[in-house]
Amino acid sequence: MDIRTTCLGVLALGDASGYEIRKSFEEGPFSHFAEGGFGSIYPALNKMEVEGLVTSRLQEQKKRPAKKIYSITAKGRLVLMDALSKPPRDDRFKSDFLFTMFFADYLDPTDVETIIDQRVKNLTDNIRHMEEYCQDDCTPPTKGAVFVRDFGLAMQRAARDFLENEKHKAVAAALQGADRDESPGDGRTDDKSQAAE
Repeated sequence: MDIRTTCLGVLALGDASGYEIRKSFEEGPFSHFAEGGFGSIYPALNKMEVEGLVTSRLQEQKKRPAKKIYSITAKGRLVLMDALSKPPRDDRFKSDFLFTMFFADYLDPTDVETIIDQRVKNLTDNIRHMEEYCQDDCTPPTKGAVFVRDFGLAMQRAARDFLENEKHKAVAAALQGADRDESPGDGRTDDKSQAAE
């Protein structure tokens, strides 16, 4: 989803400031499958206000500057529903962790183990956070929100279980590659000495 659609989705749940919209991507109900930073949220909100998809008002705060609160309009809801009714694009998955593990054969076995252990810890923390979501105060309290939460939990648990059960394979790859002194994929042992020749 583009940033316009995701912002409209957040505002469909209730009025929010730009900061609150960003927090919903960082630690709220969308934190595991959507993203948005200030650099993209505010330009999108400004453009949508011009297009009549959202409105804004200033809300006074004690001992702090007034904050701008955005609300979705009826036109904005129609645009959101139109975007949601279209088949979603394929998920795009990028992972620095998996890129690193691709080259496990060229890493120190201790480093491989440490990296995997840290990822298991991160997954465990994510699982705990997701389990707490919708326990007491679920916003929105819908079956769709719980469905998405449960899907995310299944994915995170499967990833954690895989890493715990298969870590030894990546460590073994590093151990087997420890005796090799070559760069990934080029089969050469000493580029500098060959260049000198």
